[in-house]
Amino acid sequence: MAGLLGEERRALLLAILHRDDVIRLESAADELGVSAMTVRRDLADLAAEGAVRRVRGGAVAAITPRPFEERRATRGAQKAVLARKAAELVPRSGAVAMDASSTTGVLLAHLAEVDDLLVVSNSVENAATARQIAGVRSILVGGEREDRTGSYVGPFATRAVAAATYARFFTSAAAIDLRGSSEVTAEEAAMKSAFAAAADETVLLIDSSKLGDRALASALDWSQIDLLVTDLDVDDTRLDPYRPLVQIV
Repeated sequence: MAGLLGEERRALLLAILHRDDVIRLESAADELGVSAMTVRRDLADLAAEGAVRRVRGGAVAAITPRPFEERRATRGAQKAVLARKAAELVPRSGAVAMDASSTTGVLLAHLAEVDDLLVVSNSVENAATARQIAGVRSILVGGEREDRTGSYVGPFATRAVAAATYARFFTSAAAIDLRGSSEVTAEEAAMKSAFAAAADETVLLIDSSKLGDRALASALDWSQIDLLVTDLDVDDTRLDPYRPLVQIV
């Protein structure tokens, strides 16, 4: 691929990121047939544009608001593992809340054998998916539409959430660290806090790429989270820092 223009190289680097969920400096240089220094400069340009976030040895996706369909297309295999685990935690009846994440959308697609379950969500896509499941009724929480993510947020939405109670709140996050979960917008963080306050238990679904990271707005601290579900084996050492904080599934 010698002779590629800078714009072409950066487009190929983003394609690698979409394929592998990470850009590794040396392997990307080999794949593009350029020097590691060239890739490093391209990554610096992409980071300046907000397209990637630099990490040691390469780059990962920037933590920014993204449309639902784009999020759902990312790390599909990991989300399927999460969904299979979490589906066993969904009650057959009663009321549950599900946030606007694509991860809970995949969870809904894995639901089976429910009798009379009410699903409340601030996501058009998740509420629509829930309506298609036998034995499930759904309520879409209205409010101000967040155009970048497609979710409903704001004071009207948080008040509507607080008007009901839920056996469990299923949620994902942009990132988690030892302080708790965090989100790309303060409005989304406020929605998740409102859902958690109205739920008997909160179940956090996180794929392993989000461990040890931090996004813009704090959402839930560990005292608000009852169960942590990941795509990792429960004994994986990457989960060791979180064992004193929460029950891991």
